[in-house]
Amino acid sequence: MERHYATLWEAIADVNGDRDAVVCGDNRRNWSQYEKRAAQLASAFTEAGLEPDSKVGLYLYNGNEYLESQFAAMKQRCVAVNINYRYIDDELLYLLENSDSEVLIFHSSLGERVERIMPRASGVKLWVQVDDGGAAVPGAVAYEELIAAHDPAPRIRREESDIYMLYTGGTTGMPKGVMYDIGGMLQGFIQMAFPMTGLGTPAVDDIPELTSQLWEKGEGLISIPACPLMHGTGMWLGAIVPHCAGARVVTLTGRSFDAAELWQTAQQERATQLVIVGDAFAKPMLSALEAAREAGRPFDLSTLKLMVSSGVMWTSEVKQQLLDWHPFLLIDAMGSTEGGMGTQITSRGNVGETAKFAMNPTTKVFAADGREIEPGSEEAGMVAAGGSVPLGYFKDEAKSEATFKTIDGVRYSFPGDWARVEADGSLTLLGRGSNCINTAGEKVYPEEVEEAVKQHPDVVDCLVVGVEDEKFGQRVTGVASLREGSGADGEALRAFARTKLAAFKAPKQLFVVETVQRAANGKADYGWAKEAVEKLLETS
Repeated sequence: MERHYATLWEAIADVNGDRDAVVCGDNRRNWSQYEKRAAQLASAFTEAGLEPDSKVGLYLYNGNEYLESQFAAMKQRCVAVNINYRYIDDELLYLLENSDSEVLIFHSSLGERVERIMPRASGVKLWVQVDDGGAAVPGAVAYEELIAAHDPAPRIRREESDIYMLYTGGTTGMPKGVMYDIGGMLQGFIQMAFPMTGLGTPAVDDIPELTSQLWEKGEGLISIPACPLMHGTGMWLGAIVPHCAGARVVTLTGRSFDAAELWQTAQQERATQLVIVGDAFAKPMLSALEAAREAGRPFDLSTLKLMVSSGVMWTSEVKQQLLDWHPFLLIDAMGSTEGGMGTQITSRGNVGETAKFAMNPTTKVFAADGREIEPGSEEAGMVAAGGSVPLGYFKDEAKSEATFKTIDGVRYSFPGDWARVEADGSLTLLGRGSNCINTAGEKVYPEEVEEAVKQHPDVVDCLVVGVEDEKFGQRVTGVASLREGSGADGEALRAFARTKLAAFKAPKQLFVVETVQRAANGKADYGWAKEAVEKLLETS
């Protein structure tokens, strides 16, 4: 069979039909149901006029519908587009227009935002509403009714060159679609999916039968992505990679992270692996374990073998505390949507340093002048991810050329991370070379927040920076200067910003200063801004 997610999952469904594929609360679909429902939805896409490479926007919370919709798009060689469910009107419209989405599938609780932008989203041919208690949106068809009204689409031959795309903010500016060829991406994910089973890296044709054997031996994988499927960590590590090994993917019903719900679901579903986002998730998980023990109702962790994280710092101290509870294997993946760079594998008796990773064989670190960094030199350089490198950014040739480069005949991705190469060949991550703010796994770009604040009629200038935060890793904060005579304060500006931005982007603190300092050429002086914010925080 060709290397394609849809083709592989169809074959897995053929041999694992009565085994659960996706679960969310009481909503359970076995592989036969999962594949059939995706095929019915695929028929609806074709009827709406979609063709190979057409885009299908997913404005959804976690749940079976997210995975079914993605599967349906892949079946027809369309491209699923992840849209952050925290986006409000203009951000949502930007994603639809930038991605050329022709379908939008959304939860009804997000329907008011959708209804407001529908008249402006002229490229969308089909609006599909998943009922989660919100009011019906005029002009949208109900998800379940759409599936019921269509016969399954016939299976087709697909191309390994078909596009998979995940939207990310990159290092600056508005979100951009990172494009991969499915065949190469799938091969990399197969290499990730099977080593934990002891089966090495099988040929794609052998996978369906191997997954059946795993379940027959009681060794089938059950994965819970605790983080959003709209991000790479949740979708890739929590869903797609496990699915390639025939796993059951279980999503939580809560709309915000609840550590107790995660542990309870893991116990109930007999989960084998959890996917989280660093300390931001792990610390509440530790508190929930302690609370359950103190209440005399400790969680049963016996089936859990693996915990995987990516995207946010996962400190050694927190890893050790988790291992005091249970002998997990902890995999800390250093990477981004643009490529993987390294891993740190932790177990009892083997807890490494925070932010120190074993480099992937295809990873290099280059100095700004193009030299490869020598191990043990203490020199910082830009991390270059090789191997399965994206094709580029959708509709952004300039950004693609800046991020994806060929050196000595090898193509690399430069996501923006800086690191040192230690004498033992390991990688010590230093951080992003840009001013990107990483708050609880969400990327926030100062320029976007600043422009939103500056739309306030009283604001003269604004700079936004990230400051350290124990819970979120970083929190968004900043300084603003006002026109003479204005009576606005920081809280008023924050309230205004929240009308323009998703909640996670809006500043948690915003201080009014007499003048926002910039360089002589007018460029932002983020060093000054951070110092100013830190001083104001000390005195506030």
